[in-house]
Amino acid sequence: MNTADMPLKANKTIALAGNPNVGKSTVFNALTGMHQHTGNWAGKTVGNAFGSYRFENRQYTLVDLPGTYSLFAHSKEEEFAGEYITAGKSDAVAVVCDATCLARSLHLVLQIAERTPNVLVCVNLMDEAKRHGLEIDLEELSLRLSLPVVGLSARSGKGLSEFRTAAAEICKTPREEAFYVEYPAAVEASILQLEGIFAGSAEKLPLSARALALELLQDETGTVQLCRKHFGTDLYAHPQTVAAVARVFAELREKGFDKIRLEDTFSGSIDRAAKDIADSAVTESPKKRKRVQDALDRLFLERKTGVPIMLLLLLLVFWITIVGANYPSEALSALLFRIQDYLLLFCDKIGVSPWLRDMLVLGMYRVLAWVVAVMLPPMAIFFPLFTLLEDFGYLPRVAFHLDHQFRKADTCGKQALTMCMGFGCNAVGVTGCRIIDSPRERLVAMLTNSLVPCNGRFPTLISIITMFFLGAASGFAASALSSLLLTVTIVFSVFCTFAISKFLTTTVLRGVPSAFTLELPPYRRPQVLKVIVRSVFDRTLFVLGRAVSVAAPAGLVIWLFANLHIGDNTLLQICADFLDPFARLLGFDGVVLLAFILGMPANEIVFPIIIMAYMSSGSILEFDTLQELRTLLVANGWTTATAISVMLFSLLHWPCATTLLTIKKETKSVKWTLVSLFLPTAVGICTCMAFNGIVRLVSFLCEVL
Repeated sequence: MNTADMPLKANKTIALAGNPNVGKSTVFNALTGMHQHTGNWAGKTVGNAFGSYRFENRQYTLVDLPGTYSLFAHSKEEEFAGEYITAGKSDAVAVVCDATCLARSLHLVLQIAERTPNVLVCVNLMDEAKRHGLEIDLEELSLRLSLPVVGLSARSGKGLSEFRTAAAEICKTPREEAFYVEYPAAVEASILQLEGIFAGSAEKLPLSARALALELLQDETGTVQLCRKHFGTDLYAHPQTVAAVARVFAELREKGFDKIRLEDTFSGSIDRAAKDIADSAVTESPKKRKRVQDALDRLFLERKTGVPIMLLLLLLVFWITIVGANYPSEALSALLFRIQDYLLLFCDKIGVSPWLRDMLVLGMYRVLAWVVAVMLPPMAIFFPLFTLLEDFGYLPRVAFHLDHQFRKADTCGKQALTMCMGFGCNAVGVTGCRIIDSPRERLVAMLTNSLVPCNGRFPTLISIITMFFLGAASGFAASALSSLLLTVTIVFSVFCTFAISKFLTTTVLRGVPSAFTLELPPYRRPQVLKVIVRSVFDRTLFVLGRAVSVAAPAGLVIWLFANLHIGDNTLLQICADFLDPFARLLGFDGVVLLAFILGMPANEIVFPIIIMAYMSSGSILEFDTLQELRTLLVANGWTTATAISVMLFSLLHWPCATTLLTIKKETKSVKWTLVSLFLPTAVGICTCMAFNGIVRLVSFLCEVL
């Protein structure tokens, strides 16, 4: 009888877990023959792909979990993956690791191994590791982890048969004991106490006593809810159990282990264990490619050469973005405003009242068109350039140079990576903070991310630089000088990030910096086409979609402000006059301050609102040349000092609405969302007042002398 015709044995389920970009989807596709991709970029609906394969007359269902760096529930992805694994929804968990940076992947392995003993470690990219001169001792790794380990090169199909065999074995004979990390004595004592409490409980334990203790210490409320939801077990059914657990937490707090420090302790201990295991299993051999890697690292990591190269690359990225975005932005603007004309004609044809027509088309649509035309081209250029550097392996080298400064601020060096993401979009930078394990340091990174300007603020900064600081420069000289001045401005914002991070870590977010082992991945040839597609669809369109969702209603509000009259003045002018005395203290006028307030949904519309208010127009306008705009600004009292004040406030003010919504989603806290709103604003107000005070003092001294 043909094996294929034999009746299948009971189905088994294997969960496929791993960090993003370790080849997990490649393994999934190679095993199941299904070419799917599970989207892990922030903002997408959290989901998981299902596939199946047949082995030894049994059907195996493979569940591709979202990529995650950790099971600490800092995001929907991590919450989903952690709950799926902890709830025991699969017969085994296969964790895909990156052979070229094993320690980072082992962090997730150790977390999963603490929750379930049925873990298969799949070390992928073995061929690439070999090309980089890395040799992985799989037997030593298996011995240290007390877990089965297989090596894979999923792209070429190597190791897949070993995977199937090992997965079948672990599903057939489940392991009884899990590997566990040893924590500091005070934490281990608490774990033992919790084990004792539940070991003597009449309730049936859904997890091993140690796994349950660890879950409670890391997320007490979530663990109780998980047990009720998935196991029908009420851990706190008896008052004496609640009291006993409360005593354990009280003793920990007496020893200085609050929630934040406790999570830092877990993350730090797991990081150290992962590094120790990886060091014992990985050896480097002197290969030609390795020598090239070392030569590049000497160039990029030496302070004398690395820092200038970092600044030059930043300058180059900005120059390409500025020059490259001009023409598509103009073309897109022309197209969208041509559509506006058709919309006006259509409204007239169907008899829409002029007031409603102007509100919808000249209000909502025009602001929407402006945001898309100004925002899309720079993002479509910046994000691929940023991702190419990331794909090449350069961004961790940036983190290496900035790590020392962030450590001085008592924060995590990974904040350098999230700060770089903020240059493209602060909302993306905030979601990128998920890579920081410590909740305290992650919060610092989120609160300070808006101090670096996103590409939505670039048009304002570049326009001011061009109008007031370039003089007679034109052509390449103008774009190069503009990029240079923009880079200087960015460096200033980075120093502000260091300063405010230090302020936070010495006041409201005090704590000891968590352990951080900076992984320097090997340099790789960027997959240009894949990078462009991924950047455009996963990052650019996602960010644009969020901006558009708030820009349309903002357009309606702006139009109403500009067209509703109280007496002889519009609501816009009345509000600007009201804000003017305070705005003068900052070095500009009430119109500028009101433009920043109304521009909260999208920073791109700040300058058009200023123009609209100065010209008393009922809708957003744009000048044909910056020289015409400069003439208008100077006629309304702008000086070089005014320009600098506006640039400072543009750098240091509240995040846009999209970023605030993202912070609310990530922190699940109204309090910290409000802090993220007022903190940079307070910094901007103080900075502008100080600068304006210096300008007035210098002017006074010049008059006296």
